[in-house]
Amino acid sequence: MTIENKIRAFAGTFVLASLSLGFWVHPGFFLFTAFVGVNLLQSSFTGFCPLEMLLRRLAPEKATA
Repeated sequence: MTIENKIRAFAGTFVLASLSLGFWVHPGFFLFTAFVGVNLLQSSFTGFCPLEMLLRRLAPEKATA
């Protein structure tokens, strides 16, 4: 799995989890959904993604031959 796929899976999981929490627990969790969306939007323009930096440090991808 590439880093880009991991980021998409992570973001999708957090969006679904925060929507569920916002619906069933407290509406304040919708702000977390907005945060994930804003982060995805800004990373598409700037190329800066904090999760990508974290994933590269924790599990660097092996070089392919």
